[in-house]
Amino acid sequence: MPEPALTIASLIRDPRLQQACSHWLVGGRCRMVWVDPTSNPLVELEQRREEFDAVLLEQGALSPEDCRAFGDLGLLLPAVVIGGVGGQIELHQAEVHLPPDQLEQLSYSLDAAVSRYLREGLAGSESSPAGQSTETPDRWKLANRLKGRVGFVGVFYKRDPARFLRNLREQEREELIHSLERTYRDLLLSYFRDPAAANQALESFVNTAFFSDLPITKTVEIHMNLIDGFSKQLKLEGHKNDFLQDYRLALLDVMAHLCEMYRRSIPADAPLTGLPVQAFGQPTMA
Repeated sequence: MPEPALTIASLIRDPRLQQACSHWLVGGRCRMVWVDPTSNPLVELEQRREEFDAVLLEQGALSPEDCRAFGDLGLLLPAVVIGGVGGQIELHQAEVHLPPDQLEQLSYSLDAAVSRYLREGLAGSESSPAGQSTETPDRWKLANRLKGRVGFVGVFYKRDPARFLRNLREQEREELIHSLERTYRDLLLSYFRDPAAANQALESFVNTAFFSDLPITKTVEIHMNLIDGFSKQLKLEGHKNDFLQDYRLALLDVMAHLCEMYRRSIPADAPLTGLPVQAFGQPTMA
């Protein structure tokens, strides 16, 4: 029996961006409903709060006042923000950021947004970016609805094996890999000069790597290929390249975050000896 679809409120102004997001969610378990961000979207979201499971927000589409009002009205939802990774928070700390040139990862980012939202308990006690607390209305049953739909138990998130990298069609695999390479490039470029932006890029990469069951060897390959490309470019321009060794810290950071996600994905009472292991060493968890 197929899983019920998640209904996503899309607060996107750019028609081309809206179309691109729709393209990468076609055939999935998400149903996207456009809500015009220029015509008092909070009213519509409040009226339809029992319908929406998450929000897709174009960066800058809402004013800071409207963003704060989400928390004041108890309307904080799992959120994916489409825009540059600059460290800015739009709605809440559990939101996931995804640049518009990496929309191939959108379905995985939505999974991560729901998982983070539930794990951090935002459905039970909302906090606005200004630090104000708002009690969630009794009728707002989002947390239980999400847990039932995505198979969330405690800190265990039920991943969809159909969307594992190895189970995708060849073209889809290539598109996802290229998208992950762009994300990792963003991570490297900002790693030492903009920690907030680097952290968002790192989270974006790790989220998709986890939910797509990306092999660890592929992560290392992406890192090495990008560093090799940087090294060759620096040599052509007559610059030193020995400092690139320092970017091994970025790879270690990615590995540490992935290990933590896999640790959290194992139920506390699950016997570790019972988990089948893949050839590249990651436990298989459906």
